[in-house]
Amino acid sequence: MPLTTTLHTAAAAIRSAETLIITAGAGMGVDSGLPDFRGNEGFWNAYPPYRQLGLSFIETANPAHFQRDPAFAWGFYGHRTNLYRDTVPNPGFTILRNWIKHFQLAPFVVTSNVDGQFQKAGFAEEEILEVHGSIHHLQCLRPCCSAIWPNEEEIDIDLRTMRARHLPACPHCHGVARPNILMFGDFSWLDDRCRQQEERFQTFLRRQQGQRIVVIEIGAGTAIPTIRATSERIGRAQPATVIRINLHEAGIAPPHLALPCSGLAGLTALDSLLSS
Repeated sequence: MPLTTTLHTAAAAIRSAETLIITAGAGMGVDSGLPDFRGNEGFWNAYPPYRQLGLSFIETANPAHFQRDPAFAWGFYGHRTNLYRDTVPNPGFTILRNWIKHFQLAPFVVTSNVDGQFQKAGFAEEEILEVHGSIHHLQCLRPCCSAIWPNEEEIDIDLRTMRARHLPACPHCHGVARPNILMFGDFSWLDDRCRQQEERFQTFLRRQQGQRIVVIEIGAGTAIPTIRATSERIGRAQPATVIRINLHEAGIAPPHLALPCSGLAGLTALDSLLSS
């Protein structure tokens, strides 16, 4: 299907929808200026010190570092915390919020991103599922208990060595705290907050049965296919149209729709049609 035809078909689906489910991967943040971790080169371009150490993103985002060298671990996660706090959500977030308001859509967001950008852009906390957790929440490293609390730490980083000068502490046992994020090879992540979000999402899906649903998937790749699988599962189980916006891996089986472009470019093109 030609791209112009796909855009018009997607715009018509949004215009007639009653429910909008936004499923988002890392590509959503790239348009806000956040680093692209696709492959080692993308990761090393964003974090040159790890190139010198020969560490990939998967090796760096490993909870074992918190056990062996928490200052090193918090160098990476502290830098990302500061980066996400400073990042301004790209205009695509506003486009989505405007559609929800204009077309009176029932919304929900499912994202693998841990950056909190949807909350910062004004989406309701109770309408977001963060499947890998959030860097803006902490837990005990051990963990000594099931507590999860907001990350209000000021984490100073030595950018030359990428080591933290301050280590967040658990308020209960005073040991080292860690982000409440599902890392690679992670066996101590506390998923209570995520499970509560998941329960709200499942309740939402039950309430929307029989409604005209559009799923807009933005920047979700195949390397960790959680988000893509969620979109496709909803597309099979509900009377739903999935619109996959992905610059590198847009393929999806009909009757669903593929837009091979960046998230912001796809949303902007659709918005132009919906505003005309």
